[in-house]
Amino acid sequence: MTTPADPTRRALLQALAAAPLLGVLPSACAAAGWPAWRVLADSSLSADGRMIDRSQDDLRSTSEGQSYALFFALVDNDQALFDRILAWTANNLAGGDMGKRLPAWLWGRDAKGGWSVLDANPASDSDLWLAYGLLEAGRLWHRPALTRTGQDMLAQVRSTEIVDLPGLGPMLLPGPQGFVEDGATRVNPSYLPLPLLRRFAAVDRDGPWAALAGNTLELLRQTAPHGFAPDWAAWRDGAFVADPAKGAVGSYDAIRCYLWAGMLSPRDRLFRAQLQALSGPLRRLRDGGAMWEKVDTRSGAGEGEGGYGFRAALLPYLLAQGERTLAQALRSSLPTPEQQRSDAPAYYAQMLSLFGHGWAEGRYRFAADGQLQPRWR
Repeated sequence: MTTPADPTRRALLQALAAAPLLGVLPSACAAAGWPAWRVLADSSLSADGRMIDRSQDDLRSTSEGQSYALFFALVDNDQALFDRILAWTANNLAGGDMGKRLPAWLWGRDAKGGWSVLDANPASDSDLWLAYGLLEAGRLWHRPALTRTGQDMLAQVRSTEIVDLPGLGPMLLPGPQGFVEDGATRVNPSYLPLPLLRRFAAVDRDGPWAALAGNTLELLRQTAPHGFAPDWAAWRDGAFVADPAKGAVGSYDAIRCYLWAGMLSPRDRLFRAQLQALSGPLRRLRDGGAMWEKVDTRSGAGEGEGGYGFRAALLPYLLAQGERTLAQALRSSLPTPEQQRSDAPAYYAQMLSLFGHGWAEGRYRFAADGQLQPRWR
């Protein structure tokens, strides 16, 4: 006898059967809405769209937090929330128009007790994520004004945050000011997610994005001799070397390199090569160890243990390489949304978890040309 519940049950069984092919952890397929995103939004997103980093005493907001929140609102198909986050970002970090001014990276309480921009220098990783969110929201929601702002942001990135390194070609500066000195150009490998660069190459065909993707792989190959990415590096005398300010450590920035690599479309020609360049965490986990909190990328030796944000960030990386057992073990160690709600907000760990666990749940994918493929579409 057929009951009204049968179609839902059949759909769930079909999703479970397809999970190994899609790189989705099967227990996540039945989840409705996005509870983990709601937990972070309820605790840390103001009514007018400001993402508050409550792990910092000054309750700061950053362009990074705004860009990630904008992306999650898009993945969750929440246009009203997307618009509030966008409006706060534009009005408070970009003088009201991100198409004309890239957003400042840091906003918070100033020395006089007021709230304002604390550092007007933009952060290029956030600029890329904001531009991407605008471009994809414009496409998916059929809102041309968002697309135009995204295109205008890309044009600003090209003119102020892309440099041509002699002997290499285009590379992304971490920001317009302060990253070139004493013959060294400082770079951050985690600022360069290849899915975003592929999308930019499709919408800005005359831009540097395709070459930048190839140079990102070269950056990783030269700075990760043991398969562990550094947080920072520098270009000096025709090669990538240890960063003069931060050294060769890989930690809270570098964890995103593995995250982005795992989320790249398997159809991308750099998919395998990038994972091979970042083989360190896979070897570590296969040997039964936990992902280190800090790694000396020159020796491959590490210390400490990364928290649950690190474990969540490694889910796409593992699933992309067919390591479902390791991925399931990490997933089972993550706090549930209910546990996160009862704990104090942990901005960065929750952000990493939303990216990594959300991808593992199948809430979104990136196509070979970088287009966002949300579950709701």
